[in-house]
Amino acid sequence: MGFKCGIVGLPNVGKSTLFNALTAAGAVAASYPFATVVPNVGVATVPDRRLDRIVAIVEPRSVVPTAMEFVDVAGLVRGSSQGEGLGNQFLAHIRETQAIAHVVRCFEDGDVSHVWGSVDPAADIATVDTELALADLATAERALDRHQRRARTGDRGAATAVADLERIAEHLGAGHPVRTMRPSPQIDAVHVRELGLLTAKPMMYVANVDDSESAPSHVETVRVIAAGEEAPVVVVAGAHEAEIAELDEEDRAEFLAEIGEDEPGLHRFIRTGHDLLGLGTFFTASDKEARAWTFRHGMRAPQVAGIIHSDFERGFIRAEVIAYDDYVAHHGEAGAKEAGRWRLEGRDYVVAEADVIHFRFNL
Repeated sequence: MGFKCGIVGLPNVGKSTLFNALTAAGAVAASYPFATVVPNVGVATVPDRRLDRIVAIVEPRSVVPTAMEFVDVAGLVRGSSQGEGLGNQFLAHIRETQAIAHVVRCFEDGDVSHVWGSVDPAADIATVDTELALADLATAERALDRHQRRARTGDRGAATAVADLERIAEHLGAGHPVRTMRPSPQIDAVHVRELGLLTAKPMMYVANVDDSESAPSHVETVRVIAAGEEAPVVVVAGAHEAEIAELDEEDRAEFLAEIGEDEPGLHRFIRTGHDLLGLGTFFTASDKEARAWTFRHGMRAPQVAGIIHSDFERGFIRAEVIAYDDYVAHHGEAGAKEAGRWRLEGRDYVVAEADVIHFRFNL
């Protein structure tokens, strides 16, 4: 289980530069609008120092981190929801993602044009939000029309759907994203997911900064707007991240020390995206392979076993579990067993963040 994150924003805000640094995919990063003429899709590994510590203990032959998929689409402009720029064809790609990262330009650069002529994070955010809301409104209105016709035939389910869709359309029409609604079970379980509404997806803001004096002010603007919908904000310097991505491990550490950071900003970006959907990580470890796996918080042991292989869930017997802190403190499985920190868990066990697990199952 991983997740797919769509990267959106106006043209020339640094989306493709960040995408390149994230995935090392070599996507075109140019200083003119619509440089991204087809969606770029790439996979980034999720940085996790906990996996590094497990690897140091078990010294496996192979190491497999978790991964996330990113989709970088063309810059949105006014009218994108109606087909302006590269329009709806790219909004459709965002519908396939589980979360959205909205990159906001907070840097000044005379060599990189801005669609409005000056950097204005509030206006930029409003433009993108409006286009996503208008696209959703059109989708909701089409669905509303269908259900109204069905309701007129006496379909009670359709009548309920009409009431919910009217609420959604009214909310969108007022310029508010669906994720800020207090949904009824019907809206949450049926209409939002089935319609693939863009503004229902969890949103994070990525403030792309430089070293200019205006950058902190721009970032504060983004933070204030994000706070209104309880969305996380990650601050990254796209130009720095592009440089860091090209360095080897030793030079990277030196570069980060020079700029006063202990890790690349993109690591924070990836982890924030991971947390946005309530995802966690569990580990499997042996001398053959140490691996990090993504699961959704709240899942029980058999479901988590099924992430590794469906046979593990069907034939689940028990889970051998060691909490990560115990695993590290006692230098692996043998030490944890000796210290009484190894335990067996059954079908009702809710897997905890960073558990190190070995599943017993019957084929």
